[in-house]
Amino acid sequence: MSIEDTFHPEDPALGDRDACDLIEQIIIPRTSDLGGLPVRRALPVVGRRMVGPFVFLDEMGPAEFRLGEGLDIRPHPHIGLSTVTYLFDGALMHRDSLGSEQEITPGGLNIMQAGRGIAHSERTTAEARARGARLSGVQLWAALPKSHEEADPAFTHFEENALPRLAGEGKRVRLLMGTAFGAVAPSAFPYPALLAEAIVAPGSILPIDPDYEERALYIVSGEIDIAGDTFGPGRLLVLRAGERISVLGLSNARLVLLGGEPLDGPRHLWWNFVSSSKDRIEAAKADWAAGKFDAVPGESEFIPLPKE
Repeated sequence: MSIEDTFHPEDPALGDRDACDLIEQIIIPRTSDLGGLPVRRALPVVGRRMVGPFVFLDEMGPAEFRLGEGLDIRPHPHIGLSTVTYLFDGALMHRDSLGSEQEITPGGLNIMQAGRGIAHSERTTAEARARGARLSGVQLWAALPKSHEEADPAFTHFEENALPRLAGEGKRVRLLMGTAFGAVAPSAFPYPALLAEAIVAPGSILPIDPDYEERALYIVSGEIDIAGDTFGPGRLLVLRAGERISVLGLSNARLVLLGGEPLDGPRHLWWNFVSSSKDRIEAAKADWAAGKFDAVPGESEFIPLPKE
């Protein structure tokens, strides 16, 4: 598909409007270290628990591991959500209690529906460790609507060539979830949700239409301009509802666009569990502590339930 069919180089001027008219909130992620991997968590934060159904957003890396080393996230549980993993660089091996075993590489998409309960691990492969592993990407959690919180767990992988890619006028967009820019992603989620990666060259304009009530833009790298204000990497910009936004690239910028419709009520989040019910989270905690979740085949390690 040609980007010229859906993106408009003659984007209308914003006139006297400034960034505060278009941006509701600017979030600076908190940074932590996960086994040598820097992680910036942009959601949830005080004052912003979710954007659309997305209740969690981590940027991972970029990181380069020493020879023989890599990421080792032991089996751990989830309920009430779908994990959404997308890499910019490197590779990760996903294994789960359904028996799924899938390596995710840049441009591919993993969606794991936890539903009533699933366990999974994420590790660097032996082959990647032998040549010197790298890792960079994002992982999001999308809370399932109440109608699907207790659905059967499921896993789906999409190769890079299965996801819509639009290119032209100095922009490249890969649509991961939802409908945008005249394209529809093949990934199914049981609630209106939007997720896309955009690469914007200096001087090019990325229009973001108000197709979804809640939208946010995470800047992975580079600098952009919105209504005359400059924003750099490591910022989550929550966009105002109903506003068409024009994003001007000031340098080669990598962006993640996320959003959707407001979720059907608040969600409680504790450790790896998301639910509309506090009692359900307490039950999941007891089940993991008692070993009642299905195990990940071939793995005997696990992450124990955190202390309160």
